[in-house]
Amino acid sequence: MLVDRYNRVHNYLRISLTDNCNFRCFYCMPEEHYSFMPKASLMQAAEIEKLAKVFVELGVDKIRLTGGEPLVRKDAPQIIEALGKLPVSLTLTTNGVRLHEFKNVLRSAGVASLNISLDTLDADKFQLITRRDNFQTVMNNIDLMLEMGVYVKVNVVVMAGLNDQEIIDFIAWTKHKPVHVRFIEFMPFAGNKWTSNKVFTWQQILEKASEAFSFLPLKNEKNATAKGYIVPGHAGTFAVISTMSAPFCDTCNRMRLTADGKLKNCLFAKDETDLLTAMRSGENVEDLIRKNIKAKAAALGGQFPETFETLNSEEVINRSMIAIGG
Repeated sequence: MLVDRYNRVHNYLRISLTDNCNFRCFYCMPEEHYSFMPKASLMQAAEIEKLAKVFVELGVDKIRLTGGEPLVRKDAPQIIEALGKLPVSLTLTTNGVRLHEFKNVLRSAGVASLNISLDTLDADKFQLITRRDNFQTVMNNIDLMLEMGVYVKVNVVVMAGLNDQEIIDFIAWTKHKPVHVRFIEFMPFAGNKWTSNKVFTWQQILEKASEAFSFLPLKNEKNATAKGYIVPGHAGTFAVISTMSAPFCDTCNRMRLTADGKLKNCLFAKDETDLLTAMRSGENVEDLIRKNIKAKAAALGGQFPETFETLNSEEVINRSMIAIGG
């Protein structure tokens, strides 16, 4: 079991398969012509499986595959199939554009839940945000996953002045579609030009939602990052991930393994542990993992002030979001 100095048990591992992506969302990728990691520095399929097994032996029972976009990796089917054989709940975070190509792989690997990133329900704004013309493909693939019985969570990064006016539209979408929309507060990463006035907070989201709907709070699962709500009579739900205005670090059970094999004990941790190089050198990575988790800060990587309004994002030492893994 992996327990930090604040007695938080860590049983959830997010594995980034690549820092590459077929979208170019500005809040994730610093610029269009981004320099991706060289292939030799990435974890290979067998290495991902080997490291995953170590984490499973240490108590991990949930694994999420992320990127970049995990499904752009050529050996993604092989990796998904291999991890699907482990005694874990396996899921993915994806932009959804290639899901139709992977439907059989996901089914055979037992993937029952997906997070699909979608920041707008407007095709023109989608192209503005992603710099790609794939809106209808993503919407079709959401419908495909729902038809397959997959539990679909839709991740919406809400930014003041960009898509905050669509909150009501997203909640209305849940009336007849069993989608589970999760509004995410805008977070600072290297190169994403974060400023506090772009953050649309949990309370602001609920205030906007209340203009059109009456809703009830849901009972959240243990270690949940999202505060859930339902509009009575709706097929789906909505939730808010309030990282900036109301962090949930006291129940954190998550770890992140970057595509180049570095372990981060927090999304905002500045320190990383190089498990891949150690494993390739024959070192005992289990000891390194335990040491990394023991060093975890109480909250937000130990880098944030008490209120996000006073945060200077240029002082936060971290990678870009695409280099960490969603």
